[in-house]
Amino acid sequence: MPKVTVYSTEPCPYCQRAKAFLTQKGIEFEEIMIPRTDHAGRDRLVAETGGYSFPQIIIDGRNIGGWDEMSALDRAGELEALLA
Repeated sequence: MPKVTVYSTEPCPYCQRAKAFLTQKGIEFEEIMIPRTDHAGRDRLVAETGGYSFPQIIIDGRNIGGWDEMSALDRAGELEALLA
């Protein structure tokens, strides 16, 4: 099983959707919560993922983007291969 990391914040409906989706699929993931007021945390997020928005989803060291990108990969049938 690949390592999945979700960088999230609150409140964030896209973060909630991504985490619920992964949970529903039975995919274990590590959540790294970055409060909206944590500017240093946001800087680390950008440095580690290249993304500024939430969520940022990493699968085995590859940033796939956020909820929209993950759901697009799923619709295209490509997500299963990344999670296998």
